Amino acid sequence: MLTRRVFLSGAFWTPLIPVPPLVAAESTWAKRLVRAARRQVGVTLFYDPAYVRLDFPLGDVPRERGVCTDVVVRAFRDAFAFDLQSEVNADMRAAFERYPANWGLTRPDRNIDHRRVPNLERYFERKGAALDTPQSSGDWQAGDICSMRLGGNLPHIGIVSDRMGADGAPLVIHNIGAGTREDSLLGVHQKERRFRFEPPQGG
Repeated sequence: MLTRRVFLSGAFWTPLIPVPPLVAAESTWAKRLVRAARRQVGVTLFYDPAYVRLDFPLGDVPRERGVCTDVVVRAFRDAFAFDLQSEVNADMRAAFERYPANWGLTRPDRNIDHRRVPNLERYFERKGAALDTPQSSGDWQAGDICSMRLGGNLPHIGIVSDRMGADGAPLVIHNIGAGTREDSLLGVHQKERRFRFEPPQGG
């Protein structure tokens, strides 16, 4: 933990006063993921949930706009060249019946499947990335993926930051309606879930 030395009347005084630390990323890949997500702040300025026909693979809407899932998808692409669009599509083609049937589809749709929170949750589950949700907001780790339900029902997702808010909990990098931002979000909404997904080597 970082510390500050305090001097009183010119004399050195102990003990040292602790300085609140950053959230421990604990791994190089987690740091890379957080940095890639943070680079979207000030770039993605709008929330736009419109259905768009995308290139495949590596399809994307213009970077100045997007939804919460786009923050996650872009971070994995930028940090690791790991394409959740093609990865989710491949897994859904292999096991379509294991994915949520919320939208009445009969087959995968590579334009939108990776941009839906329940599908990303299921993909991360199937890759063994689901972890127990921390009992305390301060126990989340930088690089975690957190999902939740706004108002108890609306799915939302983001990436846990390596910076803390005033409440001592990590911030979350996400797009909740005003572009990509870094906000205090943990412990605020219902049905929080935690995922920690390290892309395969070479991904």
